[in-house]
Amino acid sequence: MNKAILLISCPDQKGITAAITNFVFSYNGNIEHADQHIDFQSNIFFMRIEWSLETFDIPKNNIVKEFSPLAEKFNMNWNLYFTQKIPRIAIFASKHTHCLYDLLLKVKQNVFKCEVPLILSNHSQVAPVAKEFDVNFYEFPKDSNNKSIIEKEEIHLLKKEKIDLVVLARYMQTLTKQFISEFPNQIINIHHSFLPAFIGSNPYKQAYNRGVKIIGATGHYVTEQLDSGPIIEQDIVRVSHRSSLDDLKREGQELERVVLSRAVRWHLERKILIYDNKTVVFD
Repeated sequence: MNKAILLISCPDQKGITAAITNFVFSYNGNIEHADQHIDFQSNIFFMRIEWSLETFDIPKNNIVKEFSPLAEKFNMNWNLYFTQKIPRIAIFASKHTHCLYDLLLKVKQNVFKCEVPLILSNHSQVAPVAKEFDVNFYEFPKDSNNKSIIEKEEIHLLKKEKIDLVVLARYMQTLTKQFISEFPNQIINIHHSFLPAFIGSNPYKQAYNRGVKIIGATGHYVTEQLDSGPIIEQDIVRVSHRSSLDDLKREGQELERVVLSRAVRWHLERKILIYDNKTVVFD
């Protein structure tokens, strides 16, 4: 688990890959994973490189200082992460608990390398789930009149608990600009993929009435524009005229579990780079 991960984006030019890999090699590091991509439309180079720190000659606290001259030379945007730091997740949920259960089970089974110190909800129905998994539960009822005040309390709690990622596990509340600005690219949401065709509280009924043949789910980062943030993962399943409304809902919930799980795992593994309201998701 003692590894470093670099996520890099910069204008594409010759010698970038050689310079980065040579930096690791020259200080006796062992590269375990390396992946790169070039967006030829914008001429942007992207890279994820992961190496062991067991024999690396630079102490962890000095890597940023030593790598900075190379980053400046190639005009890089970059972030350095260490696998020994275990991310802390806060899960927001409402009445639908299928995604919440799936995330908590994956944490318990060590599929996700993270901690979940708290679950927040606008409904008390989630409390038994939190108790079952021995996670602290906080209820914050919201309406249009108190949302700003309640969000300040939530932000204070999340900062106090040093939360690295907020996961909206079918949390049926919109977040304000105030909240989102405190956690840029640190909030992941899941929703059905009927948007923008079927808007409202009962999209599956609308889809059923239209006789849709494909349903899906989308996992994305949250931005100020509702459901328009950088997409991390999507998946679909085909349905037919034989599918009932309950069938559509059941298939939709299964997709939501799978897609949200992938999005969260890739974020935790530092496999996602965001640019121009899009994502590069490395293998």
